[in-house]
Amino acid sequence: MSDLNILFEDDDIIALNKPSGILVHPSWIAPRGTPNLASMLKEYFEGGSPYTIHRLDRPTSGVILFGKNKEIAQKMNLIFAEREVEKTYLCMVRGYTPEADVIDYALKEELDKIADKHANQDKAPQEAVSSYKRLGTVELDIPVGRYEKSRYSLVEVKPKTGRKHQIRRHMKHIFHPIIGDTNHGDNKHNKSFRQHFELQRLMLMASNIKFEHPVTKEQMDISAPVDEYTENLFNKFGWQGLYPAAK
Repeated sequence: MSDLNILFEDDDIIALNKPSGILVHPSWIAPRGTPNLASMLKEYFEGGSPYTIHRLDRPTSGVILFGKNKEIAQKMNLIFAEREVEKTYLCMVRGYTPEADVIDYALKEELDKIADKHANQDKAPQEAVSSYKRLGTVELDIPVGRYEKSRYSLVEVKPKTGRKHQIRRHMKHIFHPIIGDTNHGDNKHNKSFRQHFELQRLMLMASNIKFEHPVTKEQMDISAPVDEYTENLFNKFGWQGLYPAAK
């Protein structure tokens, strides 16, 4: 099926490169019929149902896994729960970050006003840890706010925990919000990128995932290339070779 960008597939697991803006599942916040990966996979499987292993936010792109049967999904869910999966993300953020660091900052659970209206509103913050390293920087002759030039970093992030919006919230916490993040970002820089680079997406990509296949015991190492827009933008900034690109 042409709409599915398949990165890996065997009898148990299928890995897709999810585009930014596509839902993983149908959602009550989106109109009926809005494209989503689960429905596309059901069509690809000719009626078989995909089983969720993990999720990506709608604006985040990159590697996402689905199970082809309930048993494999349960095994993979356990691997994720026991933190035996290494996930790597790419993001472009405001400013020059330190070369590398670990963000150990507990996060209070983000609840949806409608879907979680009966949930406990006073839960204690949960452990949240992300390590990161800076891959590249760029300074643009574009004034933003009171500054005559603007600076940005390409950052690789490896979350050690899996809290909702963890990377977006952690990067905001260290004052380097992700470009294109309308909830946790910097609106002035988001507007600048829309005006100068026609940015229409969140600059957060799930670039790689590593785990032991629960059936074959093979060490899986699956990478997702960035989309054409992102590749062109990164190349314009001189970041060639610093990220997974289309082959």
